[in-house]
Amino acid sequence: MMKKISAVLAALVLTATLAPVSVAAEKPTSVPGCKKSTAQGHTPAKVKQPTAPAKKLAKTLTFTTNCGDIVISLNPKAPQTVTNMSVLANAGYFNKSLCHRLTTEGLFVLQCGDPTATGSGSPTGWKGYANENLPKAGAKNYPAGTVAMANSGPGTNGSQFFLVYADTQLGPDYTIWGKITKGLDLVKKIGDVGAYKMQGDQAYYAGDGYPIQMVEIVKASAK
Repeated sequence: MMKKISAVLAALVLTATLAPVSVAAEKPTSVPGCKKSTAQGHTPAKVKQPTAPAKKLAKTLTFTTNCGDIVISLNPKAPQTVTNMSVLANAGYFNKSLCHRLTTEGLFVLQCGDPTATGSGSPTGWKGYANENLPKAGAKNYPAGTVAMANSGPGTNGSQFFLVYADTQLGPDYTIWGKITKGLDLVKKIGDVGAYKMQGDQAYYAGDGYPIQMVEIVKASAK
């Protein structure tokens, strides 16, 4: 997800007891109502990067997913981020992309925004941009419903973001640019199904991995 917390996540995964996804029959492997996705990782589209915040900021951004709509109320305290994410959404950058990471132990986030689905993708030709609207350090500083940018250090924001589905504590290093106003229950259900990692040809439950319930952003729009 984010370079700064990778060590924390790695420790959580290493200490977790991995069980094969196929043998934990008491745990669901899908969310009712989700449609089958055929999306695959692909090269990020070329979108012109805004050089300044829009004079009139969008107020909402809607991700239409194969599991339902996730609606975000955009925070004007992060004007450049809101501008950039709105431009990407309306240019179709997020369309047919997969949410590639889910964490379920200690940190509770679903990460999306990388068309390559590898965790390393960003808009072609864009320069990283500065953080905005950072939270204070402390417990639950990223409460449930928070939408924040993923990054690998100051000035490295691109297109990847994370949706917080349960109160989470992280360093005060990630731009908060919105709040989920519809669909938080959906993200929670995706979190309940869990994440997996592959060992050979076997899928195992993991505290940090790919969502078992595949989540595709079918389309996105900001207005």
